[in-house]
Amino acid sequence: MVHNEHNKISLCLLMLLCVLDHALCPHSIPSQNQNININNDILIGVGIILDMESPMGKSIHSCITMAISDFYALHHSYKTRIVLHTRDSKGDPDKALSAVYNLLKKAKVQAIIGPETHLPSKLLSLSAEKAAVPIFSFASPSSREYPYLFQIKQDESTMAKSIVALVTSFNWRNVIFIHADTDEGREILPCLAESLQDKNIRISYRSAISASATYDSITQELRKIMTFHTTVIILHVSPSLASTLILNAKRLGMVSEGYAWILTEKTVDLLRSTNFTVIESSQGALGFRSYVPPSDRLHSLTTKMHNFFYRNNFTSITKEVPVPALWAYDTIWALAESVEKVGVPHNAFMLLHEVLKIRFKGISGDFQLSEGKVLSNGYEIMNAVDMNGERRVGYWTHSQGIRRAYPQINSAHLYPTLGSESVIWPGGSTTAPKGWVLRATPSKRLKFGVQNINNFKYFMDVDHDVEKNVTTATGFSADVFYTCIHALPYEVPYTFILFENVSIDDLVQKVYDEEIDAVIGDSTILANRSEYVDFTATYTDLGVGTLARIKKKEMGMWFFLKPLQDFRLWLAAIFSLIFNALVVSAIELMNPASEVSLGTVSWTSFLLFILFAQNRFSSNPAKFVMFVWFIVMVVLFASYGAFLTTVLTVEQFESASKRGIVGFHGGDFMKGVTVNNLHFENWNHRPYYSYEAYAHALSKDGDADAIVDEIPYIKMFLSRYPGDYALVSSQPITSGFAFIFQKGSPLVEDVSREIARIRLDGTLGSLENKWYENRIPLPSRNSTMPQLGLTVDKIGGLFIISAGISALTFLVTLFDLIRTSLRGFQNIINQFR
Repeated sequence: MVHNEHNKISLCLLMLLCVLDHALCPHSIPSQNQNININNDILIGVGIILDMESPMGKSIHSCITMAISDFYALHHSYKTRIVLHTRDSKGDPDKALSAVYNLLKKAKVQAIIGPETHLPSKLLSLSAEKAAVPIFSFASPSSREYPYLFQIKQDESTMAKSIVALVTSFNWRNVIFIHADTDEGREILPCLAESLQDKNIRISYRSAISASATYDSITQELRKIMTFHTTVIILHVSPSLASTLILNAKRLGMVSEGYAWILTEKTVDLLRSTNFTVIESSQGALGFRSYVPPSDRLHSLTTKMHNFFYRNNFTSITKEVPVPALWAYDTIWALAESVEKVGVPHNAFMLLHEVLKIRFKGISGDFQLSEGKVLSNGYEIMNAVDMNGERRVGYWTHSQGIRRAYPQINSAHLYPTLGSESVIWPGGSTTAPKGWVLRATPSKRLKFGVQNINNFKYFMDVDHDVEKNVTTATGFSADVFYTCIHALPYEVPYTFILFENVSIDDLVQKVYDEEIDAVIGDSTILANRSEYVDFTATYTDLGVGTLARIKKKEMGMWFFLKPLQDFRLWLAAIFSLIFNALVVSAIELMNPASEVSLGTVSWTSFLLFILFAQNRFSSNPAKFVMFVWFIVMVVLFASYGAFLTTVLTVEQFESASKRGIVGFHGGDFMKGVTVNNLHFENWNHRPYYSYEAYAHALSKDGDADAIVDEIPYIKMFLSRYPGDYALVSSQPITSGFAFIFQKGSPLVEDVSREIARIRLDGTLGSLENKWYENRIPLPSRNSTMPQLGLTVDKIGGLFIISAGISALTFLVTLFDLIRTSLRGFQNIINQFR
């Protein structure tokens, strides 16, 4: 009992010291009194640096004092007691830094919590290392190089990954990033840029806005942002600056249907503003807030905070306990437990060791500081949907990524996206923005890049009028583009921008850099290009082919014998005829009822084989052999007719081998395709740069055995040079031609839909007929012209089957004859008995 009373007195005295310390701020308990034993309790000084004028600072300080009260009420037998030394930074970084030095040098504290004002992490780290005092900062990042600096906030890389996960879940390919023009505002940029790049998402524009920016300068910056096609905006500024920015954006029509606003944790308190106009202007925005698992302790603390603190300071921004305040509460518990285990003051190394290994279930969830930072529980994703502020629509965690806040009942599936029906977007829309809008007017046209190609014509033949400064285009690709773009349900003002001496890859880079909006022409779909741009659906045939000169063959008077040129076929037929004739003769001779004599059977059999007559035979086995032979003859004559028809219909051709040279489309990617995919490693390769060069190279005076190129180019070549050349094989190893647009452009989907339509209704076929004057069927993959003719290899099985059946029939007949003879012999013997 005496001991309990003694502990109560100590606790009351401790609380009194805390209150006096706060009231006398910025004064502190003198250093010489830090370790005074009051009733055998060891006092441990802990510095607190906060902006005591801000709601956040007040919330953190209140949670810290409550944490001390709650901890020692539960652990009243502990011999150590934390004493607070509070300093008011007034939101000034210089005052906050001065307070750090004051607490370390004069107050001789053994730990510091704060500041929540951003300070250079290098400077704060050096101070902590030099004094060997742990500093738990709410704003500065930790570093493994400086173990005494702890980060009591979410890691920037965690914030970046959650944002990228949200962007990815809606298939947005471009974002605009607005951040404060401060070191703290730029802190997230490297992590965000890296995470976006990993998902092939690019930052179209980055805007740095000063906290002192005027209304006019913010408006001017927003107008500049409006000129970009991208409508996904990530906002990473303070809530006060965000209020001014969002009000301007709303006035300019940027918080409307088609836009997506994403607020980082730094900005999300905008949704709890006390300004009704700000709340109204923020409708449809999504924000990230650190997630804290619900618990009885959290509910109890929230109730206490409301009763003892928010009663006199209630605003809409303080309806819930701020997460940094909850982290501060758990940090005090971690410190109090650690100093008790150390047991003696000023043992910095032991205190650091205990803090690093401590783990417990705190009021903010699982709490540990093993890596110099708080353990992340992920984020809850908030949506501004009404005048009351916000509602939770989803979560993000390291392990599960994005998931919905309210999955369907009796569903074990964790939805990988928020679901379009769960989010209310700007303008009240329930349809997720595409992330890209078409910003084109008659006065501001989209810029479509085209190449000036003089060699491989008829796809995109460009003409530039210098006097009028107008570029026009004709050709197959141009006609497909005109057909699709004019069929869209909206007008697309555009102008062709001519580029001389550039490759398609150069134009892809210009699209990626947003110098131009698209590339129109014969652009091949390639995987490495699709990392930077979007392709429409292909409008040509797929793959590459081999082009060769054909060698026509004359037809003579004995042309009908061409299918029967195989000498082995004649031998097989004669042998089969003789063998079957002998078998039939033998079977007939073994038949007692047969009228055929030994001298006439062979000639009769041959004649019957020629005339296919079966009525002269008396035995069924002989007739069966004849029937099988009849089937063989029918198949043989049918095959002969089919092969003869093929020879008469198709002109067989072959490429005349010259010097083992294979040509390819010069100035393109075709050389790599030629070598790697078409197995021409042992051939010499030579580039050719025009249709005329193709024709000359394959002519009798040329030096190429074949030309490898994409199917559309070969078809265009054959339409201009019919008769002497042919496409002898093809492989679908390229994806055809398509139009190129910026990532996320809505024109990609609309133009692709039109390409599919004109392919279905025959318009695309009509355009091919127009430009490919002599259309040819494409051979199948790896196809070559067949070697026309009947050979033993093709029909030898028929003769084998016929011979086998004949032999089997002969053996069966012979066995039956022997069995009958033995039975007769047995009867004769029985008669003699």
